[in-house]
Amino acid sequence: MFGLLTQAQTLQLAVVLPLIGGVAVLWLGERNRNLRETASLVTAALEFALVASLTGSVMHGERPSVELFEMMPGLTITLTVEPLGMLFALIASGLWIVNTVYSIGYMRKNNEQNQTRFYICFTIAISSAVGIAFAGNLLTLFVFYEILTISTYPLVTHSGKIEAIRGGRVYLGILMSTSIGFLLLAVLWTYNATGTLDFTAGGILGDRIQGPEVAALMFLYMFGIGKAALMPIHHWLPAAMVAPTPVSALLHAVAVVKAGVFSVVKVIVYIFGLDMLVTSDWDNWLLYIAGFTIISASVVALRQDNLKRRLAYSTVSQLGYVIMAAAILAPLSIIGAAMHIVAHAFGKITLFFAAGAIYTASKKTMVSQLDGIGRRMPFTMAAFAIGALSMIGLPPTVGFVSKWYIVGGALEMESYFAVAVIVASTLLNASYFLPIIYAAFFKHEKPREGNDTHPTHDNHGEAPVAMVLALCVTAFGTLALFFMPEAPLALSRALVGG
Repeated sequence: MFGLLTQAQTLQLAVVLPLIGGVAVLWLGERNRNLRETASLVTAALEFALVASLTGSVMHGERPSVELFEMMPGLTITLTVEPLGMLFALIASGLWIVNTVYSIGYMRKNNEQNQTRFYICFTIAISSAVGIAFAGNLLTLFVFYEILTISTYPLVTHSGKIEAIRGGRVYLGILMSTSIGFLLLAVLWTYNATGTLDFTAGGILGDRIQGPEVAALMFLYMFGIGKAALMPIHHWLPAAMVAPTPVSALLHAVAVVKAGVFSVVKVIVYIFGLDMLVTSDWDNWLLYIAGFTIISASVVALRQDNLKRRLAYSTVSQLGYVIMAAAILAPLSIIGAAMHIVAHAFGKITLFFAAGAIYTASKKTMVSQLDGIGRRMPFTMAAFAIGALSMIGLPPTVGFVSKWYIVGGALEMESYFAVAVIVASTLLNASYFLPIIYAAFFKHEKPREGNDTHPTHDNHGEAPVAMVLALCVTAFGTLALFFMPEAPLALSRALVGG
């Protein structure tokens, strides 16, 4: 379909195409909902096809690149495709299709307001996510990173309720303050030290910074990339749970948090460089902070009765896996970090889809309300079980594959702290996921209390077909990637030259 385009044209169109779809959505507006949503679906499908068309050349070692414009002498907005960016772009564009299908069912069934604005903001968010994925330098990444934050703010505050506005302020405040206060400073420091901002295999810092400067610059990057949700820069994530479930899926699986951990891995591999960090003793703190985040967030998740908040703190913990894997600095663990981005995307979007389906069909939001719901919603809860098993890291799900590589890298580097964290957090993950599955399928549904006037749709079944179809597709992907992980593994290995 896109064979007549050059690679440079394909790169530019990959960023622009979602925006074109957004214009079509705006033009159609509320006049014709069917055509508006068709435009969203067609745009998502075309975007994935466009991004996927670059995969073959990247697999064969090519690095397509195009310079868009020069902001100032020596500083350009440049798009370049490398293996990690290819992987992230495929995830974002591919899951956008499924999320759009899900959103149509969710938004219609729940009679959500401002649906046109919702779909428009989605297109801008995906455009900026692809821009982050294909960023050829730190300046480009920073620009698209900020656009992603701003474009998702209206999605977080979508309902317009007081709690949504409050959550949106926390979301925007933390992400903007960390990126401007820390990340921008790190970018300026890097440029001052090296004279370049280009992402380069092996890193660009070399011996230009040493000793405590390594720790200080690493601190600015890791906490400046607030979307990675390292503690204590994580409160924006549970605060954003006031958003509609398709937005939660966008935040936790498709774009926002993936942009965070993607940026962390990219900075470690292409700015610092593994060889530099292995010989330095000033970056070890990141391993321990990531480990602390994994365990602490898991403990907090264990105590949450609200299902979406439990999933939110689970996300904080799972992002910690990616950061810890990158901090181990072994080629195997870097592969594991990239694979866990994939595993978390499919597993967590499935879990949030299931949570939204439960709410739509039954209006239940609490874990304590889910006894016996598996009998009423077997497809939804079966998909939830698959997503949960992947987050725990059990076969036959892709979460097992990513954890296998992370553990292998930890053992290679004799990082027994990391191994202990993975073992402990796996047990904690099982502790807050398995009881939900057990209650859904093996406990009897609780009768409503006499003074309970909240509509729980006692005679409900599954959610609308579009929602169930979407969550079944992502659950299937979680299983399929266990048996057929070759493509993401190939891109992950290429990241470390394997």
